[in-house]
Formats: sequence, C-alpha cells, structure tokens
Amino acid sequence: MAKKLKLGIIGAGVFGSYHAGKCSAHKGVDFVGVYDLNFEAASSLAVRFETESFAEVSNLFKQCDGVIIAAPAIYHGELALRAVKSDLHVLVEKPLATDIDQAREILEASRAAGKCVQIGHQERFVGRAIGLDKVSEKPLLIQGHRLNPFNVRGTDTSVTLDLMTHDVDLVHWLMGAYPVSVSGRTYCKKTPFSDRSLAHLIFDHGEAFLEASRLVNEGSRVMEITYPSGTVTIDFNKKSLTHDTPFKLNADFANHPEAKDSLAAGLDEFVRAIKEKRTSFIPAEAGYKAVEVALEIDGEL
Repeated sequence: MAKKLKLGIIGAGVFGSYHAGKCSAHKGVDFVGVYDLNFEAASSLAVRFETESFAEVSNLFKQCDGVIIAAPAIYHGELALRAVKSDLHVLVEKPLATDIDQAREILEASRAAGKCVQIGHQERFVGRAIGLDKVSEKPLLIQGHRLNPFNVRGTDTSVTLDLMTHDVDLVHWLMGAYPVSVSGRTYCKKTPFSDRSLAHLIFDHGEAFLEASRLVNEGSRVMEITYPSGTVTIDFNKKSLTHDTPFKLNADFANHPEAKDSLAAGLDEFVRAIKEKRTSFIPAEAGYKAVEVALEIDGEL
C-alpha cells in the first residue's frame, strides 16, 4: 500500500471545515490535525473529524508532510512562508499573500526547498472540466464579472484579492501569458479596502476587462471568452455553458468531478503533485502573479 501523505489544516473556520471534510475522505491522506488561534474552534473541528487539535502551529508542523492554509487572507503569507521554511508542502487558499514581498519570498523559498506550493484558484478545475485547456486558439478578449452580496468573511482584504483574484488567475491561464499592462479603478464603501474593482489587463495578443464587487443584492459569476472563431460564455453560479465555436466543449461540465467538487479536485491534485514530484496545476508562480496583478489593480504597486 502506498504511504499516505500526512496533512494538517490551519484554520478552523468555514473553509477549514470544508478542507477537513475532503482530507478525511481522501484515501491518500492521513489527516493529522487542526490548528487555529481559537483552540476551542480547532478542538471542535478535530472532534468532528476524529483527529487531533494543536495549541501551537509548530507542533502541527512537526507531525506533517504538508499543510492546508485556510486561515484569513492576512495570515496566508506568513503561515505559508513559515510552513515552507519548516520543510513542508503547502496548499494555501487564495490569495497566496496580501503583500507582494511576502508572496515573492514564498515563491523563492519553495523553489529553493523543492516544495510544492499550490494555490486555491479552484476555477481552473472548472475550466479544465469544460475543456478550455484543449482549445487551440488564444482569446482575443475576456470579460469577467464576479459579484457577491456583502459578507463579512473576506473583508480583511480587498475584493480584488478576495474575489477578482479567481478571474485574474483564469485569465492568465487562458491567455497562456501574463499581462504587459494593468490598470484598475477601485471603490470603498463598507470596508477600508476596495469593495468594487474594475480592471483592464492588456496582453500581447488580447485583453481582459474584469469586474468584482461585494456590494450587490444578487450574486453573479459570468465570464465571456472571445476567440478568433467564436465566443464562449460560462455562468459559474448556474454551471451553464453557451458557445458558437467549433471547439468540443463539455456543456454538461456541472457533472464532471472536477467541476462538481473543485475543492476535492484541488486536494487530489496537491497529493498527486507531491507524490509524483512534479509542479502543481496551480503553482506558486501563478499565485504570485495573481497577487502582483491584484495589487496593481488596487494601486498598491
């Protein structure tokens, strides 16, 4: 029997509990335990999944091959860097960090240590389930709208880093390149950070217009991708697809395992990348570039 990967979770909140469920169910994972600043929350989650709770993150590190970071965004960079420097593989929810220097340091440290750092940009799995990775053309234009009603969770950072970062990463992946020019406008209303962001990304062969907001009454997550031979429209909330292209795309992608449970797909990719000693589908560099572009949009770079 193949040796199981010993994984721990940092963060016992909503996403920590989601990840705990996936770790508990994965046949290739030995779910070591949970750490949270709130030890009561960590203990409660640990009891639920029949694992151990840790009062010190360093003690969790000592028991693991890798960790999943599902703490608030402002702690991602510090925890990811500490984990890599403790010789651990890391799956970190987006964003990789909220500080560009910290994001760069994580990227460099992971390369130096030969450790897998994977970012929770789960929409890539949806794109792969649709078959966008097989499209032979590069987009000329991408328009994305990711709009949510206000929720306190995620407001420790800008809507650009919290929500738009998903679409920034998707655009990088679909374009197969990073932008040569980035501009943005942001609006604060309910938090000290941007609550609505508009972005324009220019590439050598195309451009993208993105909008993210946490101020709307009804959520909407739609992306329109214009190729030389037609347009693809994806509704991520309804999990529907329309297009007039000649490409063989999966209109029934909602039932594909990678789209149906992208969080489980992310964990499985993380485990496989480590065991196969290869770069993850969503590597540290992608996380770094998403942070860099998001901060440019926010006017912080």
